[in-house]
Amino acid sequence: MSHVGVILYGPPASGKDTITGELARIDPVYAHFRKLKVGGGRSKGYRLISADEANELRRRGLVLYENERYGNRYIVDRPSLDALFAAGRVPIVHMGQVAGVHALRRYPATWLSVLLWCPREITEQRARSRGSGDVSARLTVWDETTLDIEQHGKAAFTFRIDTDRHTASEAARLIHARLMPEQVS
Repeated sequence: MSHVGVILYGPPASGKDTITGELARIDPVYAHFRKLKVGGGRSKGYRLISADEANELRRRGLVLYENERYGNRYIVDRPSLDALFAAGRVPIVHMGQVAGVHALRRYPATWLSVLLWCPREITEQRARSRGSGDVSARLTVWDETTLDIEQHGKAAFTFRIDTDRHTASEAARLIHARLMPEQVS
C-alpha cells in the first residue's frame, strides 16, 4: 500500500479527537499525528517545543504547515510525518484551516480529507459539557471555520460527515470504508 493519510478538518468540538480514537479501535494502523505546539494551555495530543526549536525546524525547511490560534503556534513537521509513514502507519492529522489541508496535500501521500461538521450550538454544548474555560473563543473559531470554508471552498474535502447526525463510531466506519474498502465487508 502506498502512503495514505487522513485529514480531519472541522471546527472545535466537531469530533476530531473522538473519531481518531474510534479509527484506532477499528485498526491499530491508524495513528494520531500529534502536532508540535509552542505555547501554553492544553498539552494533551501535542508535542511541546520551544520557540527556538520551532524556528530551527522552519529554518531547515522541515515545517509543512504552521498556524497560530488561541495564542499558541501549531506545527505539522515533516520528520514526524515521515516517521509514521516509514512505520507503516496511517497518520490522522487534525486541521482547522483549509490552508493546512492544501499544505498537507503537497506532501507525497494520498490524503483522505474529511470535513467534520456540527452546528454552532452543538459546538457550544459540547464545549460546555467538557468544562472548556474558553467557550467564547471556541465559538469565535467556529465562526472563522465557516468563513474559511466559504472563502476557500469545499473542494478541499473528499467528503463531509455531520457529527451531530452520526456517532463517532459511525463516522470512523465511513472513513475507514473510504480509505480501505478492501478491508470492509
